Amino acid sequence: MKGSAFAFSKSMEVPVLPVPELQTCSTMASQKMKAAKCPSDELSLSNYAIANREDFPNEVQHVTVKTGSGQSFIFSLKFDKVQRGTIGFNLPQRKWATLSLNQDIDVQPQFFDPKSPTEFLSGIVVEVDFLQKKQITQTPFDSDEMAKEFICQFAGLALTVGQPLVFAFNPDKPLLTVSVKSLEAVDPNALISGSTAKPQKTKMGLCRGNTVVQFEKAELSGINLTGKAKGVQPRQSIINPDWDFQKMGIGGLDKEFNAIFRRAFASRVFPPEVVEQLGLKHVKGILLYGPPGTGKTLMARQIGNMLNAREPKIVNGPQILDKYVGESEANIRRLFADAEEEEKRLGPNSGLHIIIFDEIDAICKARGSVAGATGVHDTVVNQLLAKIDGVEQLNNILVIGMTNRKDMIDDALMRPGRLEVQMEISLPDEHGRVQILNIHTARMRDFKKLHSDVDCKELATLTKNFSGAELEGLVRAAQSTAMNRLIKAASKVEVDPSAMEKLLVSRSDFLHALEHDVKPAFGTSAEALDHLLGRGVMVWGKPVSSLLEDGQLLIQQAKFAENTGLVSVLIEGPPNSGKTALASKLAKMSDFPFVKVCSPEDMVGFTESAKCLSIRKIFDDAYRSVLSCVLVDNIERLLDYGPIGPRYSNLTLQALLVLLKKEPPKGRKLLVICTSSRRQVLEEMEMLSAFTAVMHVPNLSTPEHLLTVLKESNAFSQHDLANIAKNVKGHKVFIGVKKLLALIDMAKQTPENMRVVKFLTKLEEEGGLITPTTMQ
Repeated sequence: MKGSAFAFSKSMEVPVLPVPELQTCSTMASQKMKAAKCPSDELSLSNYAIANREDFPNEVQHVTVKTGSGQSFIFSLKFDKVQRGTIGFNLPQRKWATLSLNQDIDVQPQFFDPKSPTEFLSGIVVEVDFLQKKQITQTPFDSDEMAKEFICQFAGLALTVGQPLVFAFNPDKPLLTVSVKSLEAVDPNALISGSTAKPQKTKMGLCRGNTVVQFEKAELSGINLTGKAKGVQPRQSIINPDWDFQKMGIGGLDKEFNAIFRRAFASRVFPPEVVEQLGLKHVKGILLYGPPGTGKTLMARQIGNMLNAREPKIVNGPQILDKYVGESEANIRRLFADAEEEEKRLGPNSGLHIIIFDEIDAICKARGSVAGATGVHDTVVNQLLAKIDGVEQLNNILVIGMTNRKDMIDDALMRPGRLEVQMEISLPDEHGRVQILNIHTARMRDFKKLHSDVDCKELATLTKNFSGAELEGLVRAAQSTAMNRLIKAASKVEVDPSAMEKLLVSRSDFLHALEHDVKPAFGTSAEALDHLLGRGVMVWGKPVSSLLEDGQLLIQQAKFAENTGLVSVLIEGPPNSGKTALASKLAKMSDFPFVKVCSPEDMVGFTESAKCLSIRKIFDDAYRSVLSCVLVDNIERLLDYGPIGPRYSNLTLQALLVLLKKEPPKGRKLLVICTSSRRQVLEEMEMLSAFTAVMHVPNLSTPEHLLTVLKESNAFSQHDLANIAKNVKGHKVFIGVKKLLALIDMAKQTPENMRVVKFLTKLEEEGGLITPTTMQ
């Protein structure tokens, strides 16, 4: 061994702890001596002070050394060939006692009282680390064997709290440095009397052959200790001590965040010893999925800030892909390189490395699903699987993936041990929307830029099915509306000089933004419903009013049913009987936050598979809302039905049959309203059994029905209505309300004196009257 092995760094210096007054020999006066180097490396490893035998009597085994600063330090003596009047100290001893070479010191013999507790150290706790950082190894050190060797080397040595020692545990392993952390001694009087002797803390004492030694890793040490003599592992709290959960800035995701914390981080809060006793492996992967704008990226970012870990690595999925062969896989390996290096160096004491994948579906598609001969996507997935949970698995990583297409991700990535915590980040409920609006208006409120008439609870009620991003956009739109009021539209665009004082975002600004600027992607298709309703629903008789009553009952069933979350209704009847308008009316009456229209008009020219995917997406979106309504208009047109042939799309039929019977997720309610003019065809296709209820919409069949519609239309005078009633009396009427309204519109275009004649003529031509009518 070379002397350079004892070159301590500044970081290893131990704070000097003064020793209390000790019993020194009263018959031997102190003598002036000088501090010197230890004469050999072998003696340096003994951790004794080396003196000349002629300087001390035979009974002296320990000395008290007083330095110029007035502090005292106890050293055990070993005698060898050193110059008289000097005492040799190794480098750790000189650093501890702040001694320089040739420094004058006062040395006085020290004797331990056999009746004092310091004579018998019962327990020693020491912190251990590598002497030289360059010699770090992951080879385990058996703490039980280390304890035996420690006693063999240091029995009889006087120890003081804070004292550093050089420990040569094994010739084949690097030298260690040991710092005395705490000492316990037993009162010998209690042992002699036979009473129970409780160990007491002490600042110094003699190491004995039966002293129990316990080893603890020094902070940030990379030494790997095993065995029963291993003490409590020093550790950092996994939660950042400066973190304030009240200022997270995540609204409406309390439940999801609590679930993630319970699954992924609770095990990291417990001491490593408890985790080791349980045989527990930490969660290494989290998958956050859900609609766009619901806060997945925000939550991942806040998790990174919350944890007392390395700076998170945030990568977008497409950034991993590279045009060169093998580079995509190398990019994955580079992400884990730092974690691997630290795991090898520090072992269980390694910090947590967080890797966040945004749009993870771009690189982790199901293997075999991507066309092409390169197979790049497959090998990227394989590389990621190997790194997260391969043969050489890491325990100091946390991978967070985010996607809104969970269905596209390879199944192997989502099994336990990989991305095992899968959390849906769905649309916020009303309480969550209040939280989000409060977050985004907090600064305006602090600086008194928010009008007192703005109520976040009211806005939360009006913003059903808004995502977090859309709520943020609503606040921005309201702010721009408020600022626009203070812009002068002259030849130049100028801002009102007093804008700072006048600028207030009011309730009317939010309502304007709601009406004109921001519409939820998962909201009500209000424009589509208004278009389908056209002239509204005309209650021309008992059949329509009964249908509306039954529809209201079905809506209540969909809202409050406990056994099922799915109610599907088929509204069928002859063409032009007003089925679509009635279906739209029921959809509006439901007042569900999510209403979508699935119409053949939107799928003109689609292939069968494209049509199925489009229908499937509408239903998938519906499952994300607590209350949803899907209106499937003209279902036989969606099925490509043609009476000549006949012909239909079996692929679309099977897709619709599956979706009409599929229960939404737990806690979600779905109302499906379908319309059709071909009941017989649907019956032959075995579709009728898929519906909860089938409601028939008939044509107008009596003169009374006809006159009710004519009165509601306001197209005819009372005299004309009486004339029409006289002409249709005794005849049977058979016409759809939609066709009848079209005839009324045509009659409006004729002169008033010819209007009745024109209307009755057209009614007869269209088959609305069963027998000819003689007009008077």
